[in-house]
Amino acid sequence: MRKIIRNTVFVILISILIIFALFFAYLRFYRANDANLTGEWTAGLDMTQQASAAALGWLQEIEAVPISMQEIEAHMQGLTVELHLTLTQTDRSAGVFDSRILPESYTACSQAAYEAFAAAFQEMLAQRLHMAGYTGELDTDALEALVVETFGMSTPSYLASCVPDLLPPLEQLQAQYDGSGSYESADDILTRQFDNGQLVRTKTERYIRKDSTLIIIEETDSPPFGSYTEHYPLLYTLGTVEK
Repeated sequence: MRKIIRNTVFVILISILIIFALFFAYLRFYRANDANLTGEWTAGLDMTQQASAAALGWLQEIEAVPISMQEIEAHMQGLTVELHLTLTQTDRSAGVFDSRILPESYTACSQAAYEAFAAAFQEMLAQRLHMAGYTGELDTDALEALVVETFGMSTPSYLASCVPDLLPPLEQLQAQYDGSGSYESADDILTRQFDNGQLVRTKTERYIRKDSTLIIIEETDSPPFGSYTEHYPLLYTLGTVEK
């Protein structure tokens, strides 16, 4: 009986040791792989709220047909500026980085913002014309023809000429995100030290790495005065950054 008990206890202990060995092997190999942040990552800065707020402010100034922030945002979906982050691990938990916003991406996002705003503007134009007793066609093509006839340009071009910038200035975004330097990672905390000539600043963020996805959240640095601050988690995907 004692022998059976000893054998049972022995088997249980061996099973526990095997389980712990497998667990530590997972931490050693899989988590170590996730901790290696080397790669060329791409994220999108969401410009929805900034563009919507600027558009709403202009509409309120010209006393247009009342419209809510939510209605404006419904037209402004998918407005992002690409942010490229290159990380190269040079030590077990340290390395160098380079972060850039492509001006081409900013230009494309700005154009998309005015085109999205044009759709909302035409809806309000149709409401105002209807309230004024206009009996002509009010479909998209008819409204666009009216705008071209009145202002001599398309709706997006007209809005771009008279509406304040819908996006934060490119220079502000670059001041916040562009730069290179060194980084350290420990306990899911990424600390990046930017070294841009005379300006040296440190950014501390929490990160989650899983395969080809990198999420960076909880920015705690103090950005340059007047610059735009991203308050949302940035979802990066691993890929090839265009040079």
